[in-house]
Amino acid sequence: MRLVPKESIEVLAQTIGVSNLSPDVTDELASDVEYHLQEIMQEAIKCMRHSKRTALTVDDVDSALKLRNVEPIYGFASSDAPRFKRAAGHNGLFYIDEKDVEFKEVIDAPLPRAPLDTSVSAHWLAIEGVQPAIPENPPFEALTMASDGKRYENREDGISIDIKLPIKSVPSRELQLYFDKIRELTVSKSDSVLFNQALVSLATDSGLHPLIPYFTQFIADEVTRNLSKISLLFALVRVAGSLLQNPHVHIEPYLHQLMPSIITCLVTKRLGNRLTDNHWELRNMSASLVASICKRYGHVYHNLQPRVIRTLVHAFLDPKKSLPQHYGAIKGLAALGPSVVRLLIIPNLEPYLQLLSSELLLENQRNEIKRLEAWRVYGALLSAAGLCMYNRLKMLPKLLAPPTRAVWKTNRKVKMVMPNKRRASSDNLMQQPPLKRIATEGMIGGMPPNPMQGVASGFSGAVGGPGVAVLRQLPSEGTSGRDAGGGPALKTSNALAQAWKEDVNAGHLLASLFEYFGESMFCFTPKPELSFFL
Repeated sequence: MRLVPKESIEVLAQTIGVSNLSPDVTDELASDVEYHLQEIMQEAIKCMRHSKRTALTVDDVDSALKLRNVEPIYGFASSDAPRFKRAAGHNGLFYIDEKDVEFKEVIDAPLPRAPLDTSVSAHWLAIEGVQPAIPENPPFEALTMASDGKRYENREDGISIDIKLPIKSVPSRELQLYFDKIRELTVSKSDSVLFNQALVSLATDSGLHPLIPYFTQFIADEVTRNLSKISLLFALVRVAGSLLQNPHVHIEPYLHQLMPSIITCLVTKRLGNRLTDNHWELRNMSASLVASICKRYGHVYHNLQPRVIRTLVHAFLDPKKSLPQHYGAIKGLAALGPSVVRLLIIPNLEPYLQLLSSELLLENQRNEIKRLEAWRVYGALLSAAGLCMYNRLKMLPKLLAPPTRAVWKTNRKVKMVMPNKRRASSDNLMQQPPLKRIATEGMIGGMPPNPMQGVASGFSGAVGGPGVAVLRQLPSEGTSGRDAGGGPALKTSNALAQAWKEDVNAGHLLASLFEYFGESMFCFTPKPELSFFL
């Protein structure tokens, strides 16, 4: 069956004044028209597929006609639905019912608006989480109202503009099942093997990015409602840690939802509802997680670590806070590094230990739970201070260096053996190291009456004892300025002055730590430096 019947050819011939077509000519013309129509439609389908569409439009047909060097048919558009009517007396003949238009109406009609040129413009979607009120962004009313599928109209110059509401991203059915399963395991089966496998999946799966806002919201809601369920809080912190370990997800935009939950598990007043709940371990885990977030994303959000430190310092220095809150703040500050401990915890050790000492003794504190909490805080302070001291000794390995000459101590007098002793000359003096002093007085664990006295006089502020401390002597400013003469010598003098300043500060730090904690600091002293005290 042909697509173009002979009757259509005869009707078209009659419209141009040809009425005596033979049946053979009509048949050949119908075949030729059908062939060319098939070619044009094939080209139109190719244009449709290249345009990534599944519906054929008038524009595709026009493009196909242009490819065949045929003038396109005017008067049709993709938005118009052509209306065909059946010709009276002909079952297979159809025509388009066209409306007659008065030429005068066309002339008197107003001109349409000129189409806008295609352009690309940039604008801010949000600045630090706040959407600016500019015409390019959706209005505040559209964002605050419920997403019910309605459109809102704004009128500008009498023209109505339809604004679509923001569409909520809905994950696939598979991801929804995955999220529901993880949520079920976290809430009710956090001690099962399947939950551990789920944590591994959260840390390694590359297709979980659509679920990140759902997980962060789930963690925030559960932490807020279940502070008394210690096992659930452990599971939630582990889920957050697994998500942070996943290298395939972009979790930075959701840190503002995740960080309050972790900080809550670190410095909240009470975790769990039983005395046997190990909330101390939960605070340790949260502190490690906070430190890893600051280390990984601190360069992206420059105010992340300062805000965390401000929160922890406020909890640490507030005497109205409970001891578990102080413990969490100390652990959080210690996890951020030895520099934070040296700048924020060490200067406040003396007044804090004076307040804490009354809670450590049985005579002053009869409540065993309070006394145990106080010893926990004391241990956190000892650990933070010890790690800070260990870091300083590793950075300054010669702070507690053994003497370079053989020394014997007998009857509190020092004898030194100097092999190959010869008269010093001006050339030898220039090659000698800076002047050194040797501390020989004192007992192990003892302290001078004034800790700053040793520093001011050129000695280390660390413990005295039968060992020997070798330190550099600070060159005077006048001498260094005259002898330097500019150039490398001046740089060397400045470097020596800075090194001396670091040694003095480190010595003062060691002196104060040994004064506060005594021999308990020995376990944080490296083995080479520990031999100094033996």
